[in-house]
This record gives sequence, C-alpha cells and structure tokens, in this order.
Amino acid sequence: MALRPRPGSLVLSDWQRSPESRDYFNSIMHRNRRKHFGLLEAPVLPLQAAADTVNYKVFVSGKSGVGKSALVAKLAGLEVPSMHYETTGIQTTVVYWPVKLRDNGRVLLFRFQLWDCGENALRKFDHLLPACRDQTDAVLHLFSFTDRSSFNDLSNQITRISESAGSNVKLVVGTKFDQFMHTDVTERELREFQQAWAVPVFCFQSAGGGTGRAGLADIAPLLNGLAEQLWTQDLQAARLHTC
Repeated sequence: MALRPRPGSLVLSDWQRSPESRDYFNSIMHRNRRKHFGLLEAPVLPLQAAADTVNYKVFVSGKSGVGKSALVAKLAGLEVPSMHYETTGIQTTVVYWPVKLRDNGRVLLFRFQLWDCGENALRKFDHLLPACRDQTDAVLHLFSFTDRSSFNDLSNQITRISESAGSNVKLVVGTKFDQFMHTDVTERELREFQQAWAVPVFCFQSAGGGTGRAGLADIAPLLNGLAEQLWTQDLQAARLHTC
C-alpha cells in the first residue's frame, strides 16, 4: 500500500490566504468571482508568477442524489443547482487550483478534470463506466450524511472502481454535512471506516460557501488534500522509475 501524506505535510494548506498567492488566485478569478474554464482554456499568469501546470483526471463516484453535481459545481465556482436532476451521460468540468509546496517553495497549478456521470446512465450504458475509469488519476467516492445506504455502499463502491481503475488516489467525501443533526452516519462509524480503508475523509455542506473569493476557504481543504495525494503518488512513481 502506498504511503499517504499527513494533511499539510507537502502543501501549504492556508496559502490562498497569504498576499504572496494573490497573483495566482487572481488568475482564476474575475471581479471577485471564479472564472469558468473550458477544456482548452487556461489561466493567464503574470510574468512574475510562473508556475508549472500538472494535469489530472478525477472521477466523481457515488449513488444518485448524494450531491455529485453539487460538489463539482462548488469546486468549479458555479452556482449549485437548487433542484436535483440526474446527470445524463458524462459531464466534464475543469478546475484550476494553485498550490505551493512546503519543502522547496515551488508553485504548481493543478488542473483537475472532473468526470461526473449519473448512476442511471452508468447502469444503462455499459461503456460509460470504463470511459470514466480509464486513465483515472484519482476517484472521489461520495456518500451523503442523510442517506445511510450511500455510506453502506462505500466499500463496494471503492472495490468496484478499484478493480479496473488500478492504483490511484482515493478520497471519500461526505456531503450534506450541514444536516448533521439528521445524519444516519455517526462520527464513530466514520472514524472506523477511515481507519479500515486508510482513505482521507472530507465533509462538505449542501449549502453555503459561494462562487467568489470568500468561497475559496470552503473548497481549499479538499482541493489541497487532493493535490497533496496526487503529488505524492507522482513522487513515488518517479522514485520507482529511477530505481
């Protein structure tokens, strides 16, 4: 099993709050709101803010209704839909996130291509799941705090995706955490799952945050954690290649 970094051991977790990061985060903002990037678009950095771009494919997996599309919208700075609609086919969303490495001060611009597909579409069309899993670098496994069955399905979900996705980063995201008073999942069960499967677990609210600069604080823990796990995976792969 590949070693996973402690949160904040490789990436400066609150770097987006520092004045030094302003030029980098300004490149993904416009009039204090997040810019939306297509597949062929990229942020334009000023000359004094050079950064290498690293690209990753991330599959967002989970039962229907757990909040996959809402999570993707939050990460991309889009308006979260007020009503639930099943995603038809595959939707891809590009999210850029600047990160500063702790050891050498290097700044990297992470480009996450998020793949989201509705559960009914995956069941109906056999070719969609292989397409989502093909050459995937990371998988976000979602469950809802208000849906016990989605939590119970996590182990099967992780096993099913890992069978063909190979060795990749795995993170678990619990949605609708702001409805914790009505949760069907206890903190103890969450800790036991995290220890048993050795995967990081992140909690997300179903509302709040925002599309502007203030909303960056809500998405920073997950995006920094994802970047940290992916960068560690690349470093380990590079060491094995040079041995």
